[in-house]
Amino acid sequence: MEIIIILSLVYSILFVCLAFGARCSHVYSRHDFPEGFVFGAGTSAYQWEGAANEDGRTPSIWDTFSHSHNMDGSDEACDGYHKYKEDVQLMADMGLDAYKFSISWSRLIPYGRGPVNPKALRFYKNLIDELVSHGIEPHVTLHNYDLPQALEDEYGGWLDRRIIKDFTAYANVCFSEFGNNVKFWTTINEPNIFVMGGYDQGLAPPSRCSVNCGGGNSSTEPYIAAHNILLAHASVASLYKQKYKDQQRGSVGISVYGFGMLPFTNSKDDELATKRAQNFLFGWIMHPLVYGDYPDEMKRIAGPRLPTFSEDESEHVRGSSDFVGVVHYTSVYIKHADKHSPFSNLLSEFGVDIIFIGNSSLMEYQVFPWGLEEVLEYLKQTYSNPLIYILENGKPMEHKSPLHDTPRVEYISSYMGAVLNSVRNGSRIGGYFVWSFMDLFELLSGFEYSFGLYHVNFSDPNLKRSPKYSAHWYSSFLKGMTVSSHSLSITQLHRNYSSSL
Repeated sequence: MEIIIILSLVYSILFVCLAFGARCSHVYSRHDFPEGFVFGAGTSAYQWEGAANEDGRTPSIWDTFSHSHNMDGSDEACDGYHKYKEDVQLMADMGLDAYKFSISWSRLIPYGRGPVNPKALRFYKNLIDELVSHGIEPHVTLHNYDLPQALEDEYGGWLDRRIIKDFTAYANVCFSEFGNNVKFWTTINEPNIFVMGGYDQGLAPPSRCSVNCGGGNSSTEPYIAAHNILLAHASVASLYKQKYKDQQRGSVGISVYGFGMLPFTNSKDDELATKRAQNFLFGWIMHPLVYGDYPDEMKRIAGPRLPTFSEDESEHVRGSSDFVGVVHYTSVYIKHADKHSPFSNLLSEFGVDIIFIGNSSLMEYQVFPWGLEEVLEYLKQTYSNPLIYILENGKPMEHKSPLHDTPRVEYISSYMGAVLNSVRNGSRIGGYFVWSFMDLFELLSGFEYSFGLYHVNFSDPNLKRSPKYSAHWYSSFLKGMTVSSHSLSITQLHRNYSSSL
């Protein structure tokens, strides 16, 4: 009944637009996107699988971080390890084209190198087979903040070049064992934010920084870790092209985190600061991938602290991504800063301060779809219009919020409309993934805030999944419903929907 009500209301909006002879740019359906464009949703291993101490899995740096911060419930998470068939059925019922998930390195190869865990191998093969049998395309991430703790303890993880060989060997197992059914591989999730959080601010694993972290150097270690990540990514991409691509016909990419950025004022200082911020946030990863080296401004500011690529390394890194995954949630003002930025030590060095717009913060995103369009246009203009997948986009709300999550519907519909605008403006975009398919254990907030289309009752021993309003809405869109990206129409839809119950 509720779907019929939603459909009738949306079609009424469309009729009004057409009756007045206007092209309603904010009204669209999935059929307005290019042929082959995929719509999906995502999770990650540590946030979804649970079973942290079962079947031979060993801790990752994310386990260590969570336990040290007394974040209860992380070991069980959503128990996807045992409930994967139930969850894949929910995905199929929703109508997802694709599912983005990650593999736990410390589950598959418990000590980072050496023997493969046969129980983990069976789990991932079963999960992938379950997805494929339901017509859902697996999009697999190899590293999502969860380096095996054994490698961190042994040689410092991403701070040591030995990680390149170990990560490549791990990827080789994944390609060999799962590659016949997996065509999209993301090597490392948002390395620009991963190294800032983990080695600059200490707010994410492995929680290293210069002040109040118990170890680390915020002015050098982020650059070293990012450099080794780029070399490891290139090594994995090269392995795939040489050994697997001809037979498996897949692609290998990497993802980057991107704020939409707007100068805080129209002053020249803030405009230049915005350009520096873009050079730093995007250029740190994208410039080597496209041009084989870091941006000149980044080299000037960081100086000898920024590692250098040899000629062979530069050639190896350049062109190593078949696609770029974009992770985007919100937009910020950029202000020229003469003093320390509370957001990042590194950004302070670049004379940049980040100011969240309105009441927005890291866990309270406002609806600024223009910000995603700005990110996509910047990547198109600056980096030769790469093939892009929007791998994460979604809105957090307090987990105790009601199932009628209208603000999330408003957010998703607006941002999908922004993606469509970017496609029409010439950006090469292959797909859009909502974060997240269900409520998860979140790195910065535990279970306090969640992004899920499905609610998970973490107080229930069975971790019951329940569809939210956003799940019904997204499912209807995936099955052909025409929708509107106009925020007022979404709000009115919900009011009419609620009053009709």
